[in-house]
Amino acid sequence: MAFARTDLADLGVFLTIARHRNFRQAGVELGVSASALSHALKGLEERLGVKLLNRTNRSVTLTAAGEDLFGQISQPFADLLAAESVLNHHRVQPRGRIRLNVPEVAADMLLAPVLPAFIQRWPEIALDICVEDRLLDVFDGGYDAGIRFGGTVPDDMIAQRLSAEIPWAVAASPAYLAQAGVPMHPADLAAHRCLQIRLGDDRIYRWEFDRGDEHLALAVPGAITHNSATLARRLALQGVGLVYAPLASLGAELGSGTLQRVLEDWVSPGPALHIYYPGRRNLPVGLRLLVDLIREMQPLGF
Repeated sequence: MAFARTDLADLGVFLTIARHRNFRQAGVELGVSASALSHALKGLEERLGVKLLNRTNRSVTLTAAGEDLFGQISQPFADLLAAESVLNHHRVQPRGRIRLNVPEVAADMLLAPVLPAFIQRWPEIALDICVEDRLLDVFDGGYDAGIRFGGTVPDDMIAQRLSAEIPWAVAASPAYLAQAGVPMHPADLAAHRCLQIRLGDDRIYRWEFDRGDEHLALAVPGAITHNSATLARRLALQGVGLVYAPLASLGAELGSGTLQRVLEDWVSPGPALHIYYPGRRNLPVGLRLLVDLIREMQPLGF
């Protein structure tokens, strides 16, 4: 049986569901309800005369026919999307939709300063930004690209640097330091309350320090573990403990004196932020324009 033209949209639905193995997540990507996707898929299966997915309340799996179909049409559909991106080069005003997955630090310090200028220059490009620190496969997640610190980008992805190396700092409220004392060496942190950081791969981050030829990576104590720089900063302001964060994200508090930096002679340089995407996917024009604007405005240097 040959595909009808009306099948093309439903084949795109099938591909999205197959990537996510989840109707709700596929619906979020496509901007429609899970029930609408289920209806579209059922119609496709009936027209093709073959079952493509096994569905239960807990899981979605591909049938043998679904696996074969997914393998056959994934690349042609990717090529169609690439062709649409190529056409953008010939438009006076590029348009389209970009989906990004970024950590909170990148959203706050890299994207927020740039996006107002971006939407003013290219008002027909829509941006869909998911802010989370969890590491994921951006292709399987339905994203065009992700932003992460260098060293955490998956090896099978193409990465482009978007910032200079990012210095980190340790700080606390004056009240906390008056009560607990000021650490003079990273080893002193063992006697302090520290706001521990959970990384995107679920590991607990070891605070890193450099002075001359010395490099330390310490497991610090603390009753609170977080993956939000905003939460950690607010807790530090309330005297809960020491915060370890990008220096730029603490600028206002350090300037006003509501937080005080400690261990300043132990420089803590962090890796630069990188945008990453699958090598098998052509970079959409809108994403290229965003990368170019970040490099032009350099909110975190370059």
